[in-house]
Amino acid sequence: MARAKVEGQRWYVVGAGKSGVAAAELLARQGADVVLLDEKPVAQWAVKPTSARVQSAQVSLHTFDTRAIERCVVSPGVPPGPWSDALDARGVPVWSEIELAWQLRAHEEPVVAIGGTNGKSTTTSLVAHVLAAAGKRVFAGGNLGEPWANHEQESFDVSVLEVSSFQLERVSAFKPRVSVLLNVTPDHLDRYPSFEHYAAAKGRAFERQTPDDLAVIPAQDPICRWQAVRGRGQIVTFGPEGDVRVQGACIEDLTRGVRIDLERTRLRGGHNALNVAATLAALRPFELAPALLVDAIASFEGLAHRTALVRTCEGVRYYDDSKGTNVGAAVTALVGLLEPKAVLIAGGKDKGGSYEPLVEALRAKGRAVVTLGEAAPLIEAAVGSALPCKRAASMDEAVVFARAFAHHGDAVLLSPACASFDMFRDYKHRGDAFVEAVNALEEHKP
Repeated sequence: MARAKVEGQRWYVVGAGKSGVAAAELLARQGADVVLLDEKPVAQWAVKPTSARVQSAQVSLHTFDTRAIERCVVSPGVPPGPWSDALDARGVPVWSEIELAWQLRAHEEPVVAIGGTNGKSTTTSLVAHVLAAAGKRVFAGGNLGEPWANHEQESFDVSVLEVSSFQLERVSAFKPRVSVLLNVTPDHLDRYPSFEHYAAAKGRAFERQTPDDLAVIPAQDPICRWQAVRGRGQIVTFGPEGDVRVQGACIEDLTRGVRIDLERTRLRGGHNALNVAATLAALRPFELAPALLVDAIASFEGLAHRTALVRTCEGVRYYDDSKGTNVGAAVTALVGLLEPKAVLIAGGKDKGGSYEPLVEALRAKGRAVVTLGEAAPLIEAAVGSALPCKRAASMDEAVVFARAFAHHGDAVLLSPACASFDMFRDYKHRGDAFVEAVNALEEHKP
């Protein structure tokens, strides 16, 4: 049954992105009167509400008068500011779309929440894929794809949610049966005052867990463990020293008698070995047969824009990792390549972190770097004289420059280490532009 009642109440929703509109529509379906606000003019909203109970308006968050607001939902893309500080000072409830969906769900089912700086989309999709293969009715979404708020009346056996730090900033009752934190590396430092604040937001999914719940974290990771112990969930670890052990391309859950050879799956790289291990740990409460686990993971296709092979052209493999929107993700993709050397295409909207870890990986693995977007000068300054570097004005030009740098047997990797919003609608648009440019390359005739 629903945990909260909103009928007849006036709610404000700040941010008219996909999650914000889903939240507004959910509130309207439950009988609330809703005011949906965004800094963009209503005519420019990508998604527009359809309910007559939703009033839409443009507002400047710099001059936003919050005195009339008693209840509020904030879209994850809207950062905190004076407007939210004013609401907090008055004790006004401010929820995320994830919290709202939790509070208003008509049915209660176990929730698997998967967070982390990198790998959460693949792991979320993999967990959902295995559960579906076991015959479960599964919702998969959250930060990945479909907002949970669009499905509050539907009955599922399990809801598998990718949860971002932005979404978790504003949860107060959300309590997953399984909470997974894959890793925490510097990201979104253009939004958070420090890495510690960012990590603390990531860890909020653990806070209300009880000993009947599961907290899944990497072994020997003090940052993730510190977040997990904010709750009382049973801790299960994964990794080289974990309860679910990773040894090269072999993943073993000795408790369940499961052994998976990554080479027999469609997934590649050490990062995906960890994703598979985290998946096995997260699925422990569902007591699935070992043979089913092995077969389901082997049949998983992987996701687009995550180190996806686009094409081999003249002995060079081109990989689309447009989802690599932070430095840690780009490092993981680069180091995980089987090719001995790679030309990296990187750049976009800078997110405030250091590029030095990427430069260290490039010293070992890089052939050259092609930069583009607003962050190009910052990446070039970090690379310095470590290896050749050239700036491109477009994705088409970046691919042409990368081809000129690459040697036979190399890889060309798009893993931008930055957000996409300076030149593209989102990471998918950026990845599609890369794929189109790569497929347009003509092979030179001998």
